[in-house]
Amino acid sequence: MGSFEFLTDFIDPIDKTAIAENEIFTPHQIGYGIRTYEKNIPDLEDVDIIIVGCAENRGADPAIAHDTTPDVIRQSFYALYHWHSDVTIADLGNIKQGRTLADSYAALTAVIKELLPLNKKIIILGGSHDLTLPQYQAYAALQQIIEVACIDACIDMEQDAATKHHSFLLDMLTVEPNYIKHYNHLAFQSYFVHPHLLETIDKLRLDCYRLGKVKEHMEDMEPVLRHTHLLSIDISAIQHSYAPANTLSPNGLTGEEMCTLMQYAGMSNMMSSIGIYGFRTDKDTHHLTSKQIAQMLWYYMDGMIRGKLEANLEHREDFNEFHVAFAEVEAHFLQSKRTGRWWMQLPNKTYIPCSYYDYLKASQNGIPERWLRAQERGSF
Repeated sequence: MGSFEFLTDFIDPIDKTAIAENEIFTPHQIGYGIRTYEKNIPDLEDVDIIIVGCAENRGADPAIAHDTTPDVIRQSFYALYHWHSDVTIADLGNIKQGRTLADSYAALTAVIKELLPLNKKIIILGGSHDLTLPQYQAYAALQQIIEVACIDACIDMEQDAATKHHSFLLDMLTVEPNYIKHYNHLAFQSYFVHPHLLETIDKLRLDCYRLGKVKEHMEDMEPVLRHTHLLSIDISAIQHSYAPANTLSPNGLTGEEMCTLMQYAGMSNMMSSIGIYGFRTDKDTHHLTSKQIAQMLWYYMDGMIRGKLEANLEHREDFNEFHVAFAEVEAHFLQSKRTGRWWMQLPNKTYIPCSYYDYLKASQNGIPERWLRAQERGSF
């Protein structure tokens, strides 16, 4: 694997002593074995996760260009105990502050573009939620066709928004050429979304899951995240009581529910980058939001361990097979004996991730919504 020292043009090294707050990590804490960019870019060949910080906030508030958000999260994350010794982490520090917002976008895109071909899991500890746009632009620069998922209380597609973090999805979903095969939005809160916007999204065959549906059928979100390449998270999706820096709404996902979604994300073999955005340290209380994000990262690693247990679909001896018929359609379902996850066969004989609820619906002669939506999008 080649040298990545040229990345130092775009990133600042880590001051590990400041992150540790003068504490020496024990061999059982995450901070002890993490490979960090302090003087030189660490060896990335055998790492599983690469962390990149980007504290750019001008997309949400032009008056706040930069803060210490990524380092504050690191303080909480490094201190956790490392239960997943098979997961190796490298931390490349923080994207250098650009003279303009566009400069910061370009730097983040350049770094992610160089890291994606390594086939590692890239985690962006970010500033405002509009950094999802340069996260996506890295894939576009490589002409990679991807599926995108966003976990956010709002759907940031306001046409006349004064700031980028309320409108960036318009750019991401409408720019040409476009490399987004499908978009899923999880945990939106209806009172923050214009009804006509939801109608438009439905006509575009994009899938949006209301907060109540996510909470009621959490297991149904696992197949969504299993088939996602780029995941973007705004902490506004988490209840204020679990993430006090979320000042948008008192409602949302609980801390445990958000950790479950991160565990699902970790189990995905397709997912290559996750951005965690919207955290402002000046709005936090008792460091609870940074601790919440740190524990989300811990559960992501836990999911990676579980995902490594999964068998290849071609090894049918590792799956339970079920044949059912619904609406005069012969359907074939697979359930993994190792992880319990489900797959559903489409008419073109390919398989898509699904849930037990999809199988249950089909076995009762109903049409699974996931199957129907795939057909509407022309997936086969």
